[in-house]
Amino acid sequence: MNEAHSLMYRETGEAADAVGRLFAREEKTFRELGRLIAERRPPVVTVAARGSSDHAVSFFKYLFEISCGIPVASIGPSVASVYRASLRLWGGLHLTVSQSGASPDIIAVQEEAKRGGAVTVAVVNIADSPLAQAADIVLPIHAGEEKSVAATKSFIASAAALAALTQAASGNAALGAGLKRLPEALAAACDADHGHALPLLVNAQSLFTGGRGPGFAVALEAALKAKETAKLHAEAFSLAELMHGPMQLVEEGFPILAFVPEDEALASSTAIMDRLRGMGARVLPFSSRPLGPDVIVVPSTGCGQLDPLAALTAYYRLVERLARERGFDPDRPDKLKKVTETV
Repeated sequence: MNEAHSLMYRETGEAADAVGRLFAREEKTFRELGRLIAERRPPVVTVAARGSSDHAVSFFKYLFEISCGIPVASIGPSVASVYRASLRLWGGLHLTVSQSGASPDIIAVQEEAKRGGAVTVAVVNIADSPLAQAADIVLPIHAGEEKSVAATKSFIASAAALAALTQAASGNAALGAGLKRLPEALAAACDADHGHALPLLVNAQSLFTGGRGPGFAVALEAALKAKETAKLHAEAFSLAELMHGPMQLVEEGFPILAFVPEDEALASSTAIMDRLRGMGARVLPFSSRPLGPDVIVVPSTGCGQLDPLAALTAYYRLVERLARERGFDPDRPDKLKKVTETV
């Protein structure tokens, strides 16, 4: 493996182009989904996913509930595949997000959602996958082949697709303007300076990741990547939740990575970070704002609710370097494989 050009490194750098392709090629699909939601007016949107795709779903949940006011409920795939439960979703909309579109459990829950009366949408990277073939509507993310076990560009493209769907359903002008600037912000985020974070993290035994709203969804993904690429134990929390039981673990020098965009939660997130620093934590915010000496400055789309995606792109480059510094190959975790099929 070339030290400077792992697959994960290269694929993170491809995310901006993937999102640009997605927006150019699926404009009609986004309009169709926007019309569908306006016509059906679903009382709830249900979703199903696993792994990184489930974190993209969490990102969507915050965006969609904030922008559209329609609750988003995640259905555990085992409800259909293992427990054989029936779903009553008449008039509903069901989204399944999957890079491969091959896992039997998410296919089973999509089938059950369709039987229960929902229109089904498959958000996939493999457009001819079993999941896509069985869906009512297919939304390909156009990320291209992803070879590294750690999902990077497929996560960013999935989240961007769900954000564009949200914009089509809501007509949110700020979100629309931010989406136009998203590819440029993703490209610039690859060059964010994270060098000061490496000495703190290389010998760490554990860390927290945190955020509010869409930033919390990205914190979930960041914690997963620390575990699967760098073998570093990480837990993700809402920054608000950190003020409860989890803060008992915070000691002098304990690392906390915070995803803090310039949105409605900025003031409360800043206050929480100050309190954590007072307990001895070493807080490293990813933000477009100058939030302390350890901030990792990332570009902004002009829409704070989208900016966690740019921050995550910068984090992917950081954790890829961290894995190599800790002696691991970020492309090939020894206990994982690219496609995991569960029932």
